[in-house]
Amino acid sequence: MVSVGVIGSGAWGTTLALLLARKGIPTTLWDHQPARAQQMQQQRENSLFLPHFPFPDAIQVTANIAEAVQQKDLVLLVTPSQKLRDNLRLLAPYISPQTILVSASKGIELNTLQRMTEIVAAELPRSRGRIAALSGPNLSREVAEGKPTAAVVASEQLDIADQARMILTGNTFRVYTSHDVIGVELGGALKNIIAIGAGVNDGLGYGENAKAAIITRGLVEISRLGVAAGAHALTFSGLAGMGDLVASCASSLSRNQQLGQRLAGGESLSTILQSTRSVAEGVTTTQAALQLAARYQVEMPIAKQLSLVLFEDLNPHQAVTELMMRDPKGELEGFI
Repeated sequence: MVSVGVIGSGAWGTTLALLLARKGIPTTLWDHQPARAQQMQQQRENSLFLPHFPFPDAIQVTANIAEAVQQKDLVLLVTPSQKLRDNLRLLAPYISPQTILVSASKGIELNTLQRMTEIVAAELPRSRGRIAALSGPNLSREVAEGKPTAAVVASEQLDIADQARMILTGNTFRVYTSHDVIGVELGGALKNIIAIGAGVNDGLGYGENAKAAIITRGLVEISRLGVAAGAHALTFSGLAGMGDLVASCASSLSRNQQLGQRLAGGESLSTILQSTRSVAEGVTTTQAALQLAARYQVEMPIAKQLSLVLFEDLNPHQAVTELMMRDPKGELEGFI
């Protein structure tokens, strides 16, 4: 019998645990706070991040990280991106080199500018070759409700991607495989920036034409940086690129889209972050992406203007004006 550990009990980690447990797979969900882990174990739901979804018997919740990862066939890493390294150091003494490690976090680490799988490989060198990344248009609540969803799991070792797919795939969650780890991870991380921009657009009432332009030109920025970093261009036309981008920009369930709307409404970033339990990864990713863009000499005008809105209090209306009044260019400039 396959067994799985899930590191991180936010909405997405809990949803993935539900998916697996509904298939009858014994799943251990880890929360770093003992009191909260005990509460979930007793109440049989995550009332804080994903209320009203009862836990099947196959889910066990613990704050003991050894219990969460020892003798597991697969461990899902679903922590905030800036906390991943710390959590890996906690579990490192207990993880088997035979365990498949799948990152389901979408972000880029500040300062190092490393993707999540790069952090896993650095902290758990014995696990190199058994690491994968999961991404796609996967809004937690819809997945938890059992609505049809597709995702992609990428690994440099296709047999590892295949094994992860077999474990994760269900009758409402269809998983594809890819060997383009760079593209899948960067697509999943960078779309959060554009989702904030889409939320700003909605909050300012600029309409669907403008939002379509943000999504389309945002995909150009994502693709340019991704290809410069070594990704395959076609990955950004797939689930981890266009698919995830559309879902995150169009849905009010997207944390980053919600943050953008609130910025457009005049709230400060600090006020928004203090009032939100869940992490909007697009905030830190904006900083990291611009540093990566400088490294690869790639232009990211949407990300640049959002950075000014987020961190330097630029008025969102002015940011849009700056984007609109940039020097004219060919649509495919930078690609051909």
